[in-house]
This record gives sequence, C-alpha cells and structure tokens, in this order.
Amino acid sequence: MHKNWPDMTVELSGAIRELRGGAPEVMKAFSGIAQAALKANALDTKTKELIALAIAVAIRCDGCVAFHAEAAVKQGATREEVMETMGMAVYMGAGPSVMYAAQALEAYDQFAEKAKVTA
Repeated sequence: MHKNWPDMTVELSGAIRELRGGAPEVMKAFSGIAQAALKANALDTKTKELIALAIAVAIRCDGCVAFHAEAAVKQGATREEVMETMGMAVYMGAGPSVMYAAQALEAYDQFAEKAKVTA
C-alpha cells in the first residue's frame, strides 16, 4: 500500500473543520451543493458516489479519492462496480489529456510563430 487512505480522510477532516471555521459561508454553501448533488433522484446515491470517484481519479485529487471511495463503500458499491468505474475514469482521464495536449501544442506553435514575426 502506497498511501493510507483512511488516515488521509481523518487528517483531512481536521483541516476541513478549520476551513469551515475560517470560511463558514463558503463551506456552508459547498455543503449545500454536495447535499443537493448527492440526493437520490434519477440516479441513486451509490451511482453518484461512483461518478464522483471516477472524476476524482480523472482530475487526480487524492483527498477526493479517499472521501469518495469511503462513501462508495458506505453506499454498498461492489468491487466490480468500482473496477468498471475505474475503467471509465482511465478512459476519461486519458482522452481529455490527449485533447489538451493537442491544444497546448497548437498554442505553443501560435505563440512561437508570433515571436518570430515580432523579432
């Protein structure tokens, strides 16, 4: 094991409590967004936690992975469901990276061309 994910949630929970104290209005609003987003409607809460876990992986947020993995377990997600979700996370994390790399190269080329013109 490279990281102790349960310890991470405990450690981050303390820091998040401090943030709540220092920015109470913002954190209250964030909590409201989380509650509204996780409320079971067309999608159940377990599915929403699996989506959040996939997004956490795609954006590479360790703390998000920890909290949403824990929530997925609490919502009854199976290992098979998590594995399938991870397949989507890999797919989505890699695809957007290809698109952004192409755009970054295009931007570089444009700026390099502009520098030649003004030099």
